[in-house]
Amino acid sequence: MTCIKIKICGITRLEDALKACALGADILGFNFVPSSKRYVDPYAVRGIIAALPPFVTTVGIFAGEELSVVNDMIAFAALDAVQLHGDEDSVYCRGVRAPVIKAVRVAGGADLQDLGQYSVSAYLLDAREEGALGGTGRTFPWQEAVDFCGANRVFVAGGLRPENVAAAIRLLKPYGVDAASGVESAPGRKDAGLMESFIRAARCAAVASGGGCGDIAC
Repeated sequence: MTCIKIKICGITRLEDALKACALGADILGFNFVPSSKRYVDPYAVRGIIAALPPFVTTVGIFAGEELSVVNDMIAFAALDAVQLHGDEDSVYCRGVRAPVIKAVRVAGGADLQDLGQYSVSAYLLDAREEGALGGTGRTFPWQEAVDFCGANRVFVAGGLRPENVAAAIRLLKPYGVDAASGVESAPGRKDAGLMESFIRAARCAAVASGGGCGDIAC
């Protein structure tokens, strides 16, 4: 297990972005899906990213968007990577001009079959819920994903919060973990205390699982 990556998703405000970075988040996610409760205006994202400290990775979240729009947004906002939550196929993914994280909604092991068609930088596993693309605050059946996480670069998402992220890391030993609703006081508004607790719990669990790095008192 390599040094675990911690992703705070659904950032909408500069103050939350800067606090997440100060607390040790590696990656920040910005939601460009208009129907999302955490949608953020591209001009706002551009301003937030310009104000971030160095070496923080930024990811734009899209679903069913025109490929040309995604590529334009990568350049406009200076995104480092893209996370896709729609029905994008392997051809679409290859056309994205940035590393791709392909989101997979999981209700059981069958949802993790036949993903070899994708040539992407990582997968993100989230809970499957009818009519929702993600961000439901629900966990998926982790046990079904043990082998998949062992064979692929995977971000675990879906209902992660300070109280359960350590259990997810111990079981799945993922490349990274992703939190949105689990570190919020309201949709799109991050809670500094919850972010701190989440990041500390994740780092300490990773240390215990052989995937920790940096100095942290657990």
